[in-house]
Amino acid sequence: MKVFLADDEIVVREGIRESFPWDETPYVLVGEAPDGEMALPMIRDTNPDIVITDIKMPFMDGIELCRTLRARMPWIGIIVLSGYDEFEYARQCIALGVREYLLKPINAEDLKAALDKVSAQIREERRSYEHAASLRARMESDGKFVKEKMVGALFSDEAAEEDAVNVLAQLAAMGCQVPAPFYEVIDAAFDPADKGREAASVLAESSGGIALPSPGRVGTRFLILGETAEDTEEKAYDFANSLSQELERVGCGQIRIGIGDIVREPEQIYQSFRTARHIRHLLTPRTESQAIILGTREMGDVPEDPATPSVISEAKLYMSRNFTNPNLMLQDVAKAVGMSNSRFSTVFSQAGGQTFTEYLIHLRLGKAKELLRTTGEKNSQIAREVGYNDAHYFSYIFKKNTGMTPSEYRTQYQNQPE
Repeated sequence: MKVFLADDEIVVREGIRESFPWDETPYVLVGEAPDGEMALPMIRDTNPDIVITDIKMPFMDGIELCRTLRARMPWIGIIVLSGYDEFEYARQCIALGVREYLLKPINAEDLKAALDKVSAQIREERRSYEHAASLRARMESDGKFVKEKMVGALFSDEAAEEDAVNVLAQLAAMGCQVPAPFYEVIDAAFDPADKGREAASVLAESSGGIALPSPGRVGTRFLILGETAEDTEEKAYDFANSLSQELERVGCGQIRIGIGDIVREPEQIYQSFRTARHIRHLLTPRTESQAIILGTREMGDVPEDPATPSVISEAKLYMSRNFTNPNLMLQDVAKAVGMSNSRFSTVFSQAGGQTFTEYLIHLRLGKAKELLRTTGEKNSQIAREVGYNDAHYFSYIFKKNTGMTPSEYRTQYQNQPE
């Protein structure tokens, strides 16, 4: 399982990164950040199964990070670290669905036990959802099956627009979180459809009511519920990104995901579906396993591909001018090119084949290699010049991506052209 770490204490991050026996466990550390604000876009990029977060962090603390993850990516398991043995923190964590609460200082044994417990819970939930999905086709009286059929009625060509109000009323009576202030439809196709539908159903079940699924002939459609237009868009892109990775995990290919207009009225849901379906029909996967996710720019716009070369070029130019800023974050670049955080994260990774985080590391390490080859500056100074305040973390990232330490690279390549 993939693990992400958020903690503002360098010594804690370094201890967990270096002292925990990752290679001897079924876990892999896919990223780390010093606060929740920086962590959030990286979590979108890496799509971890488990997030380990400190409570006390600058900018966005652990409680707010947990609240955001619970609202937008509730399928992620959370382990909270705290140096404060106070009941109020534990109470808030429990209310936010945190799986484990560990007091600092922690050791490898305690962390391994917590990871084992949380991963077991996640696997059991997935098995339960998969079992429910496999039974659904044979149990037409089952409430989940009925809900899916009713959601499907919202996307039916034969249904009258006014029927949407009645369908939502019936769904509400069955415990769904409808009606909602805003709606957006996702239309996903994949192969093989049967295996993918089960995985899609599992993810929707774990979304806490964010996404209501309806299986179709070639995939699954989803109704996304949001509080505001921005909230709805963020939820839709976060869910679509996780869906594409989950479908790839279970072996699906030919993955095409269209995201429709954001609408406010139940009668407009079908229009959002038509837009999502139209976009999905336009998509052609670049490889058997690679997903394409595409959405509209604004409500009512004619569908267009936001991943245009000009937008990506603008983003990369902005990053090339600002990558030395240690506080550069995805939301800064997304704002510069006029996109929401989730949409930009998805579009950037699919257009360029690298996530935002991967491309930022590429820029920083490219400059670091140049400085190591052509100057005698200390590693700590180079780290600061390319955007890393923590020289140890710089060395870790450098070795992880090049296979050698900065000093080893300098010894081998100094005074040599790239």
